[in-house]
Amino acid sequence: MEQLVQPAQQILIKNWKDGFTIPTSRLYPFQWNWDSGFTALGQGHFDLDFAIRELQSLFSAQWENGMIPHIVFHSENEKTYFPNYDFWDANVNIGAPDKPKTSGITQPAVHGFVLERLLEQFPDSEKLVAFAKELFPKIVKLHRWFYQYRDPEREGLTFIFHPWESGRDNSPLWDESMDRTVFNKEDLPNYQRRDTSIAHADERPTSYQYDRYVYLLQLGKKYKYDERGIFEESPFLIQDTLMNAVLIKSNDSLIQLGKRFGFDTAEIEEWQQQAKPKFAEKLWNEELETFTVYDLRANHAVSHKEIGGLSALYAEIPTSLQALKLNNYLQSLHQRGYYICPSFDVDSPLFDSKRYWRGPIWPQMNWMIHHGLKAYGFEDTAAIVKADLIELVSKLGFYEYFESQKDVAARLETGYGGGNFSWTAACTLDLVRDC
Repeated sequence: MEQLVQPAQQILIKNWKDGFTIPTSRLYPFQWNWDSGFTALGQGHFDLDFAIRELQSLFSAQWENGMIPHIVFHSENEKTYFPNYDFWDANVNIGAPDKPKTSGITQPAVHGFVLERLLEQFPDSEKLVAFAKELFPKIVKLHRWFYQYRDPEREGLTFIFHPWESGRDNSPLWDESMDRTVFNKEDLPNYQRRDTSIAHADERPTSYQYDRYVYLLQLGKKYKYDERGIFEESPFLIQDTLMNAVLIKSNDSLIQLGKRFGFDTAEIEEWQQQAKPKFAEKLWNEELETFTVYDLRANHAVSHKEIGGLSALYAEIPTSLQALKLNNYLQSLHQRGYYICPSFDVDSPLFDSKRYWRGPIWPQMNWMIHHGLKAYGFEDTAAIVKADLIELVSKLGFYEYFESQKDVAARLETGYGGGNFSWTAACTLDLVRDC
């Protein structure tokens, strides 16, 4: 594993753009929200200043209402990506910063647990402690935005209105919502995708899906990215497992950090007292023996097994029996010849081991699941999850995501998506160093 350390570091150094890290060149030329969180974990192992500046740069784009956007466009001259800042037009919301420009949606709130992990690694760094005290209220402000603006019914579970917010852009989870997203093609603005000219089209979302992504983007812009109007009209309205599990995990981290620094954590504890049991009650699917997302527009659970349900392990939401069932599922996949964990149910006709979030392996998800399994004492399975990612990276390179079928992967020379990918390098580096 040690042979991966130096190339992982070099990727993170190469992707550093004097203040922030891009996920990979050409395909993603700006700063992405949850990418930066995981990237900071890797940077901390060889240059803590990089990790601090990474998070400082991301939070420089925080909106007045507390939201952290999913893309920060530090350069307004870079025109190779769609949708660019001018297409988002986030400044229709008066709370969006004029500089840097941003998108109008968010991503999983990983920042709380990232900050806690950095402090665990460098407990005596005065610079990191000072930075953590500065960042803490900004993360709290982000979480407050989630619960104030994305939980109008005050259930303790937040919603997303765009697949990109989930981080799992084209998961089959969203197919039903996407299919009921009806519009006239002529009403869409003209746009030109760039991702399929850089990566293989059969690894990317389809044109059908992309039209709906653009429609939902336009819907957000119509309401000036104000959640009240979006909540009333959007055909896509989901309480997502991954979004809420990550938020709950980061709540726990904020509570621990707040107690360390002597900060008032009563508000965060109040969120947590509602969110954690509500997640467990509403999102557990006894028939599938996993946690599933909930479609607020259709008022029913979306009954698919997929990787977001497993993220609950990292937030320590499942009971011991539920955790055992999730562990048994992962073990069965391992025994059937899959790297774990595929991003979607391998027994579903919708499974596609090559196309983005419909089946491949994702490094940052393996990182979370690995730590979640360890929290429940499933050391053997946690070791497999770690070893599978290390093996894929060793054989196929530091790619964005990977083939999940071992017999198919054996015939490949590379992974999928972008190469020299930052979060792959960072998560690999952190797992290697986590002895």
